[in-house]
Amino acid sequence: MSSSSNGSFKTPLGRVRGLGAAKGGTHHWWMQRVTGIALIPLAGFFLFNLDKLIHPVYSSMMMFLAEPPVTIALILFILCAYYHAFLGIQVIIEDYVHGTLAKNSLLMFNKFFFLALTVCAIYATLLIGFNFADYASAQG
Repeated sequence: MSSSSNGSFKTPLGRVRGLGAAKGGTHHWWMQRVTGIALIPLAGFFLFNLDKLIHPVYSSMMMFLAEPPVTIALILFILCAYYHAFLGIQVIIEDYVHGTLAKNSLLMFNKFFFLALTVCAIYATLLIGFNFADYASAQG
């Protein structure tokens, strides 16, 4: 059996296993697929209720969004959509940005940007949910 140039008797697969980007790539790939699949019924729910979302009366639309199941579905949609987008942009940066400093800076910016966007969107959703739930109970 021949040895490699470094004196090891490992096969090429044995030398590569556990090294490089491949050790974390499957999790990233799976999360992209799971969030994509989760977005199908969530987007379908909001498309099915589109008439309530584009209601000409502002308070009617806000009261619909304030219903607890709708608020929960909207938060789940925000989490899935923003994480899915974060992962997609991360892949684009990793594939097409070649400078180490630029790549690391953009990856860090990507994380902070989507984290801030997610927190703001969930905060706004909770404000709608809590404020208009009181408004709806006072009206009805």
